[in-house]
Amino acid sequence: MSKTIISTADAPAAIGVYSQAVRAGNTLWVSGQIPLDPSTKELVKGGIDAEIHQVFKNLRAILSAAGASFDEVVKATVFLTDLSHFAAVNRIMAEYFREPYPARAAVGVAALPRGAQVEVECIAAL
Repeated sequence: MSKTIISTADAPAAIGVYSQAVRAGNTLWVSGQIPLDPSTKELVKGGIDAEIHQVFKNLRAILSAAGASFDEVVKATVFLTDLSHFAAVNRIMAEYFREPYPARAAVGVAALPRGAQVEVECIAAL
């Protein structure tokens, strides 16, 4: 099966050896996004709510570059350095997704790249 690399300047460029997203057949695998502002390449300021919003803005930009939206997301994985932010993720995620919601996992981690507090990756069915 061939792979198509998805890339957009509307989301942060990869900061390692990976692609923003890869389409294989009718499945889109979106790499984990941290709350980097694509124009400044810096973490957004404003606390956990601002970070969560930026992560979903970055995901939306990559999905859009692939011709998709949050409606096609079937699975999301959330990584948090502090699981007490889980309620904020739920509240803000509801602003980007509508029912039926995708499957989701939330994982507590010791640290994330660049000192981010949240990272989210997703899989979409196109």
